[in-house]
Amino acid sequence: MTTTTAALLLTACGGSGGGKTDDIKGADTGSKSPSAAASASAPSGVKRPVITLPSNFQLTFANWTSSDPVEQAVLDDAKEELRAGYAAIIANNPDSKDVAFYDTEAVIQQTKTWIKSYTDKNVTVIGKLPAFDPKVSLAKTGRGASLSYCTDESKAYTKNRKTGKVQGNPAGTNPDVLYVVSLAKNPQGVWQNAGVHSERGGCSK
Repeated sequence: MTTTTAALLLTACGGSGGGKTDDIKGADTGSKSPSAAASASAPSGVKRPVITLPSNFQLTFANWTSSDPVEQAVLDDAKEELRAGYAAIIANNPDSKDVAFYDTEAVIQQTKTWIKSYTDKNVTVIGKLPAFDPKVSLAKTGRGASLSYCTDESKAYTKNRKTGKVQGNPAGTNPDVLYVVSLAKNPQGVWQNAGVHSERGGCSK
């Protein structure tokens, strides 16, 4: 997963970063509750990681539901992959096993690079990052899927672990980022992240 990092915006981890993101790349994942939130409504079957996020980083997912069980499984795993990435940043752990669980081998190193774009600067993520307007498209083979969604980084920030300095996007930056995620279903039935493209301002089109 690769996403271009510019300043300190919040662009999520992904395959090919199409839009530049500054400080908080992770503005599209967070937990809904103001306290440490464990992953909820994870698909059944293989045992999935229990991912928690602190109350000072609220990654919310409005209307990430579908009446189609396969689409719902895609939404659930994509949501947890995003949460795992931000949890790794917050834990200062680029080698997170939870991230590896939700990434294909082809993109795991790129995801680590994205996480290190924060940890190498000794910053974490705080604030609120809503992810909304998800749309799923399933491949006819049943083994692949595409997911698009938007995030709003206007209330998401990075915080230096040592100095406590908080930064958000530069003035005039469009806070909305469009993500298009490619997912592949592994033999265990987990929908893994196989690539991400991001476009700042793409949600407005």
